[in-house]
Amino acid sequence: MMNNKLILGLGLAVVLSSCSSTKSIHSVAVPEGSTTAVNIPAKKGEMSKEEIRKWPHADLATDSIPGMSLAKAYEFVANKKATTVIVAVIDSGIDREHEDLKDVIWVNSDEIAGNGIDDDKNGYVDDIYGWNFLGGKEGDATPEQLEVTRLYKKLSAKYDGKSESDIAAADKEEYALYQKVKKDYEKRIAEVTKNYEYYKGLETMLTDADKAAQEKTGKKDYTAEDLKALPAEEQIPLLVRIMEAGSTVTAQLEQLKGGLDYYSKQLNANLNLDLNGRAANGDNPYDIKDVPYGNAFTIGSIDDEMHGTHVAGIALASRNNGIGMNGVAQNAKLLSVRAVPDGDEYDKDVALAIRYAVDNGAKVINMSFGKSYSPNPEWVWDAYKYAESKDVLLVHAAGNDHKNIDKSDNFPTDTPDKVNEIVGNIITVGAMTRNYNEDLVASFSNYGKNNVDIFAPGLEIYSTIPKNEYKSIQGTSMAAPEVAGVAALVRSYYPQLSAKQVKHILMNSGTKVDLEVKLPGGEGKKVPFSDLSVSGRVLNAYNALKMADAMVNGK
Repeated sequence: MMNNKLILGLGLAVVLSSCSSTKSIHSVAVPEGSTTAVNIPAKKGEMSKEEIRKWPHADLATDSIPGMSLAKAYEFVANKKATTVIVAVIDSGIDREHEDLKDVIWVNSDEIAGNGIDDDKNGYVDDIYGWNFLGGKEGDATPEQLEVTRLYKKLSAKYDGKSESDIAAADKEEYALYQKVKKDYEKRIAEVTKNYEYYKGLETMLTDADKAAQEKTGKKDYTAEDLKALPAEEQIPLLVRIMEAGSTVTAQLEQLKGGLDYYSKQLNANLNLDLNGRAANGDNPYDIKDVPYGNAFTIGSIDDEMHGTHVAGIALASRNNGIGMNGVAQNAKLLSVRAVPDGDEYDKDVALAIRYAVDNGAKVINMSFGKSYSPNPEWVWDAYKYAESKDVLLVHAAGNDHKNIDKSDNFPTDTPDKVNEIVGNIITVGAMTRNYNEDLVASFSNYGKNNVDIFAPGLEIYSTIPKNEYKSIQGTSMAAPEVAGVAALVRSYYPQLSAKQVKHILMNSGTKVDLEVKLPGGEGKKVPFSDLSVSGRVLNAYNALKMADAMVNGK
């Protein structure tokens, strides 16, 4: 996820980031999508706050906003019969008690709550609403290291202080990985430390200036006019600029606190070589057979975790209930699988989370997470194949590093060699904005002509967060559940279609875009939008349902 904040008066932009080659499917008949690209003038004028909150559901043709045409989609299926689809969200904790989620929660009817017995004999005790692979006490957060931190600590014990000439032939490849990881870790820790100290200095400067202003004016709540009335040599221009920009010292300090919290968490957890976040679980995260572990506390910490709740709301928040916002899918139930910490997820957790979701009936699984290193990708690939064998569609966020993932590593992946897919049931999603012009692609989004399948709304996405609240957040983490929601819609109204068919419907039915767009991370360089994904398209729910109907009913 990404948050952009401008510290007014200080002139500083704070950017805090959280957050394929299509396999040949000869047995699946998929109608051809339109080859005619849409080229509509960008929407003119300012959008209202309400319009911005709803923009992902807008219609490009009528609104000039590149949303997913959701109203038209629901008009199309208004008189059609639907079945209930289970959508699993593998993420951080999810506040299932939220006013906009409580009515769509999946419940395991084969389990008796709170009796401490594995009633359904699935290996998970009291898993009424899902499973928490992160462990910990009820309500606790579970901060974790980044994978680069874990790898650096592990490999340092073996290779620290050694040179190339000291390394046996059998260890050359691992030593090369150590050199790469060491460089990456040291760069990250230096940058984070520098940023933390920078923000701490700004906080001190602003706090001292505020204290001086109160003393000089004799007022706690002084104004810009009070400051300008001081003798020239006693004025504090910094505070005047802040106030004349329409902000306050309190607001600026709050923004700085956000930056400090962000970087301190990285220093104290994500990049902390001594952290043992797994201690609460008691399992060996590098032994896939060390089970069972975890518990049924899927909510996690409602004070420290909002990512999973936000993602879940995008796809599944109750529709038309008069509160909050509308999710994409109706006739769907939310299965909560907590496996993503504040840090990098373990391959073991991801693999077992996928299998758990599949075994409990999920037909769509959303995976809004990712990392740059994967010690045990084979466990995840086996889980992918298991999901494929059970006809389950997996939706994965492409990542927020503004990188070409045809060249850069991004895990989990369904293309180990970045060319050939090992399964056909995974769709990878990039993030787009509401700007139908050169700024269509979100500046943070990863892309790839071979490894990103489609783009979907991922900027300024308004959705649920814990404690019955709502917030606009951005990231490919937000784009993926838009696609998962549409996939659930298709599978609800057209259950005859397989996961592979639904994937190809989503890709072929998306709106084809004929625009030159700014390349993420390209410093203003422009490229054809069609060069950034397999499909060259953006998600369109209406077109997807029409294509699904044509496949099923032959019309």
